[in-house]
Amino acid sequence: MSVGILVVSHSAKIAEGVVELARQMAPDVRFVAAGGTDDGSIGTSFEAITEGITALSDTDGVIVLCDLGSAYLTADTALDFLDDAERARVVVSHAPLVEGTVAGAVAAQTGGGIEDVVAAAATAAGGADIDPHERTGGAADVPQAPIDDDAVRPDSVPDAGAVTASVALVNESGLHARPAADFVRTAARFRATVRVNDVDAKSLLAIMALALPQGAVLSITATGADAQDAVDALVELVRSGFGED
Repeated sequence: MSVGILVVSHSAKIAEGVVELARQMAPDVRFVAAGGTDDGSIGTSFEAITEGITALSDTDGVIVLCDLGSAYLTADTALDFLDDAERARVVVSHAPLVEGTVAGAVAAQTGGGIEDVVAAAATAAGGADIDPHERTGGAADVPQAPIDDDAVRPDSVPDAGAVTASVALVNESGLHARPAADFVRTAARFRATVRVNDVDAKSLLAIMALALPQGAVLSITATGADAQDAVDALVELVRSGFGED
């Protein structure tokens, strides 16, 4: 399953920058940046959008993300000129451009279909299960722990049928964008429902919103048939420092 992502912006630099950012977290996903007008001015291009959709015609589906209202109008016009079969595989998302592209890209990287990618992008418009005004996870209010390989404290909660573990972030940059994407991709490999610090471990935006620094403690809880495997894999990933030097 492969989903292509078309990023439409009034600015070529913005479109290319969003693609560059998302590609850091989803290196195997196909992206096309369609920014600016055909003469390099600020605006949108029917031709660039059409060519972008064509360039992604060998994917299983295409999600289009736009920055401003007139970009949607141009995208909708481009879709009107597609045949029925091609138009059926293209979805225009109204998710915020940067956050929606990143969230959708991680879903596509983990093998999600077009519906999964669209749903992931939609979390950027308020679907994530975290309120940034009520979150626990800022540098000031996250429990800190010594950076120690022995900082893992697994145990289970028999009454809830859950498996839990607490592990400290050892990498210098904490749970920033790329490690957050690695964490979400790992969690998504398992059928278990997984939460970390009370947010969905399979939601990139929720994980990134925690803004956890080095030394912060991740409290991981999983339920389901492969819950133990999910927790073990996530603990190992965190303890490895996400491969950062």
